Amino acid sequence: MLFNSIDFAIFLPIVFILYWSVANKALELQNLLLVAASFVFYAWWDWSFLSLIVFSTLVDYTIGLKLKLEDNQFRRKVLLLASIFVNLGFLAFFKYCNFFLDNFVAAFSFFGAAMEATSLKIILPVGISFYTFQTLSYTIDVYRKKLEPTNDFIAFSAFVSFFSQLVAGPIERATRLLPQFYQRRRFNYSQAVDGMRQILWGLFKKVVIADNCAEFANQIFNNSADLNGSTLVLGAVLFSFQIYCDFSGYSDIAIGTARLFGFDLMKNFSFPYFSRDIAEFWRRWHISLSTWFRDYLYIPLGGSISMKIRNTFIIFIVSGFWHGANWTFIVWGVLNAIYFLPLLLSGRNRNIITIVAAHQRLPTLKELLLILKTFTFTVFAWIFFRAENLPHAFDIISAIFSYRLFEAPKVSNAFDFFILTILLIYFIIQEWNGRRWNYALEKFGLKWHRSIRWGLYLLLFIIVCLLGGNKQDFIYFQF
Repeated sequence: MLFNSIDFAIFLPIVFILYWSVANKALELQNLLLVAASFVFYAWWDWSFLSLIVFSTLVDYTIGLKLKLEDNQFRRKVLLLASIFVNLGFLAFFKYCNFFLDNFVAAFSFFGAAMEATSLKIILPVGISFYTFQTLSYTIDVYRKKLEPTNDFIAFSAFVSFFSQLVAGPIERATRLLPQFYQRRRFNYSQAVDGMRQILWGLFKKVVIADNCAEFANQIFNNSADLNGSTLVLGAVLFSFQIYCDFSGYSDIAIGTARLFGFDLMKNFSFPYFSRDIAEFWRRWHISLSTWFRDYLYIPLGGSISMKIRNTFIIFIVSGFWHGANWTFIVWGVLNAIYFLPLLLSGRNRNIITIVAAHQRLPTLKELLLILKTFTFTVFAWIFFRAENLPHAFDIISAIFSYRLFEAPKVSNAFDFFILTILLIYFIIQEWNGRRWNYALEKFGLKWHRSIRWGLYLLLFIIVCLLGGNKQDFIYFQF
């Protein structure tokens, strides 16, 4: 079920009403309703893959209880490895089986040994990359004795399958989200209004900005061989806004929806395109994933500066591979590691930790240049992320760095592009003004008269309805 669908517009109010009326009488009823609603939400796409979520839930719930009773360190490690094997095993099969098979055949063919293999017809279950990492956080933290394993199977099932963030995050830690299922939620009007405001901004980012950018970016990338360098640069920039607004828009809707039910999910994006270096960018982009890799992979690897260099490449390559079974994602990860290394080696990776222009309305010239530099490097890396394959990416880059870069860009529909440009300008201004908040609309206009403030919300809603692009799946559903 898509957040930007009529189905969800009907589903959400029904669950909301049942949750705060019938289920409001007891905590267990609240959690049980959320489990049932989450299963319906996921089954709307394909009910057959519910078995994966149920099986993963049973495995990690059981292993958590076993870890509580087990003192022998060897057997504890075996239990942890069992959880890792089950969760990552599912992920590896559904997501990477054909990738390894195709590259295995290609390697033998390269050395002159002809082989043939037929790719398996495997459907990637939506959200598997997200909920496997979420359940893994539970067993790892229980193993590390940072979290007491739960005896409440319903609460644990709700934690694993919570529909708000089930299919595209944020990837919540068990230490943070699971305890919220132990406490009975009571309706809070201010929290619910804030949730609706964040949902509205998320829909604007997804439906208006991302989907309209996608129409032009797709045309440009799909016809890259016929276009000049400046048009390809435009396509890369539009894709950069598309992926940010698509994914952060989903996160806004997920976080806002959770607030309607009394939950507090972690912030997943913090205005990353205003970053002044790549280290700051990665502290602000897909925060739930980057901190997951930091805490469960990078820090445990530890070591000297040479090992940190190794670990940096491991983290970024794994991050790229997590996004998809394609060499383009791996190159994207390597590029970001190369961007990051100079900051790490010079000890400047933590130099910028404050919000840009924290006490000013506008950035200084130096800050603006740093933002533009970081954005340029990021856009360049996104070319690999968006390209169909490595030859496609290199063809685009080759065309960009040619004399045709200085030709005027060409777009298929000048009027629609003009409207999109106006919307992008408004979006950037709104994001800049809200950069100190959790999301751009959080405190905007709160001191205005209620009629003016709600008029703004109504206007944004009308824009979402009238200016939304052709409805498209969220990009991160494929990851």
